[in-house]
Amino acid sequence: MRHRVAGRKLGRKTGHRLAMFRNMATSLFEHERIYTTVPKAKELRKWADWLITLGKRGDLHARRQALGFIRSKKVVHKLFAEIAPRYADRPGGYTRIVKAGFRRGDGAPMCIIELVEEGTGKAEGTA
Repeated sequence: MRHRVAGRKLGRKTGHRLAMFRNMATSLFEHERIYTTVPKAKELRKWADWLITLGKRGDLHARRQALGFIRSKKVVHKLFAEIAPRYADRPGGYTRIVKAGFRRGDGAPMCIIELVEEGTGKAEGTA
């Protein structure tokens, strides 16, 4: 029984799964959108929301926690200086998942996960 067990295993061991989400979160904040499978994107939302909330807090401890998860100091600086202030008045829901069909090789459902742009409702970088 899986009662009260949160999170997906995605067919990976714990260390591999954590490393994968660290890499995905780093790429998401660096490029502000990434192309991945739907189950991975749904799990990544939890990590991204947590990291943006740390950025909104903005203190030294929050910065050190983010540095412990995100792989690049440059990306952590971008998170705290540019991304988090964008969502200062927003209580949550910082990402959007847009379905993008199925992968040709194995038929996996694919999507684009992106940061929502505060104010306009459009994604960052779209026309």
